[in-house]
Amino acid sequence: MGCMSTKLVPETPANTHLVEPVYRQDAKTRNYRHDADLTTQTNLKFKDPAFRQVDTDNSEQGPRTNKKVKKYRDKFDPRVTAKYDIKALIGRGSFSRVVRVEHRITKQPYAIKMIDRIQGKEVYEAELNVLRRVKHVYIIQLVEVFEAPEKVYMVMELATGGELFDRIIAKGSFTERDATKVLTMVLDGVKYLHGLGITHRDLKPENLLYYHPGHDSKIMITDFGLSAMLKGPDNLMRTTCGTPEYIAPEILARKPYTSQVDLWAIGVITYILLSGTMPFDDDNRTRLYRMIIKAKYSYTGEHWKDVSALAKDFIDKTLVLDPNERLTAAQASKHPWLLQSAAAASSKNLHRTISQNILRRQSQRANSTKSTKSTKSTKSNKSNKSGHSLRSDRRRVQPEEIDELHKDPEVQAELASLGSHQSNFA
Repeated sequence: MGCMSTKLVPETPANTHLVEPVYRQDAKTRNYRHDADLTTQTNLKFKDPAFRQVDTDNSEQGPRTNKKVKKYRDKFDPRVTAKYDIKALIGRGSFSRVVRVEHRITKQPYAIKMIDRIQGKEVYEAELNVLRRVKHVYIIQLVEVFEAPEKVYMVMELATGGELFDRIIAKGSFTERDATKVLTMVLDGVKYLHGLGITHRDLKPENLLYYHPGHDSKIMITDFGLSAMLKGPDNLMRTTCGTPEYIAPEILARKPYTSQVDLWAIGVITYILLSGTMPFDDDNRTRLYRMIIKAKYSYTGEHWKDVSALAKDFIDKTLVLDPNERLTAAQASKHPWLLQSAAAASSKNLHRTISQNILRRQSQRANSTKSTKSTKSTKSNKSNKSGHSLRSDRRRVQPEEIDELHKDPEVQAELASLGSHQSNFA
């Protein structure tokens, strides 16, 4: 289950970067079809962490690792291995493998995602159709594409600085000013995407990666598996998809929606950055979704007393039920909290509180995962090996969950109320 859609062929947005395939199977593959509401497989055993971990060079590993590298090297098309040296496997999915490679001439490291053309068709189409058109300093870059009869090879930038959460925990200091720097970069990338008619639809901290380990590293927006590219003035989408804690209320209400869903997610991310807690959080999906469609969140707790009023104002103007009243990416990037960060943003070190809350949630999620596994069969356990802690990519919004949500009489009333706030939108 997941994003279901119809297909259109959008016009290539003006002033976009276009990565052409290096090698194709046949003439049929020359005619790319692009989704109006691009889809992805949501039943993956493990979502490819293509840019999340970097193994050490295989030369530093034992014979076992060398055998693994050789195994995946042998599976690659010779056109790829002629140009790139395969170094290490860094991620795997049901229909794909991700390896760290090195350009044989420049010695520049990259990541290559090798995807099955048939079984993984929907997995790679969404990312490929978007990334081959974008070129932005804060968006992971697709370098080139090799298309072989059975496989597609996507050569991409390699982000080695780790996830946003991990950096915060390891840093020892994190202030509002640090948060505004992160958000300024993210909003710059999102504003660029929206200008091209692209909606990410799965913005969350684990999809925001640091380019390198240095303290001055930029943030990179990654993972476009749920993204959508639309043409026309409305840019309306109707697909029910996303990550539960970050999904916008209009998607839950099954209203036609726009790229403003990304701004709701940015509001959630900001709340997490400043507190280490989620604005909407409940293990029960129905209760979680009801909190979201009411925009029911608060600033209770000691950790919020050190957060500035301007920061809370930024959150309040992104976590707005009516998408028409929600800040756009352009408006959000001009919010006083971001523009005047040096003067307005608090320099209070929030690290201790944030890291404690993040680690506490990580522990709770780990225990919850263990408990769930203990009650399931061995077969089920095998399919639930993927992440725990704060990573939510193992937990997708499922359309059947929304079906159940809409059957609840109380929720129906809440959704009707939500609809009245959005009459001009739908």
